[in-house]
Amino acid sequence: MAQARSKSGGATPPKKNDAAGYAYKFKRVRDAGVGRPSGTKSRLERRFLDEIVGKLQEEFKYANPMQVPRVEKIVINIGLGEAIKTPKLLEQGFESLGLITGQRPVVTRAKKSIAGFKLREGMKIGCMVTLRSHQMWEFLDRLLNVALPRTRDFRGLSRKAFDGRGNYTLGVKEILIFPEVDIERLDKVPGMNICIHTSAKTDDESRAMLGHLGMPFRQVSGG
Repeated sequence: MAQARSKSGGATPPKKNDAAGYAYKFKRVRDAGVGRPSGTKSRLERRFLDEIVGKLQEEFKYANPMQVPRVEKIVINIGLGEAIKTPKLLEQGFESLGLITGQRPVVTRAKKSIAGFKLREGMKIGCMVTLRSHQMWEFLDRLLNVALPRTRDFRGLSRKAFDGRGNYTLGVKEILIFPEVDIERLDKVPGMNICIHTSAKTDDESRAMLGHLGMPFRQVSGG
């Protein structure tokens, strides 16, 4: 069959595939309805605006409510070095992260080669998501009120895991603390790193804000 040609004489380009551009064809991740009508806010965001902003303004003597620190974004990363030998683990991690966050992840690649680990630059070694706005607040609400309380032998989070600029990082050993994850679909249960980026200028301000939001920090004696 002769190939169709465009008016300019060249070959007609193929029709764009609906799934083009997606690292993996996970319908549940790609088509999940996570949007909200304009102007609506999640439960935790409403509580922050209605209650916590006033408390922080009084506690730190801010002259203007706009000076109160806020959560700007949450970056979640799953590292899967084993995916070099078992690519299926990357697919499973990709799908799990999408279901947890309600947003399609991106695949992360090695930035440099390491001969000892048989790692070459550009290899797929994990996946990550950056959450903002509604998805960010809804994930934070589920993290604080659903996932962390499900952690085995949970005794609170370290008060010291700040970077000096108001950002907080915590590690989750098993993503099974999120009820969205089906253990039957995983060959190996990965962990994840969660970095909460804030507009706070100091760690103390960020710690106070996250504490008011419900971050379960350990007592000072066990920090």
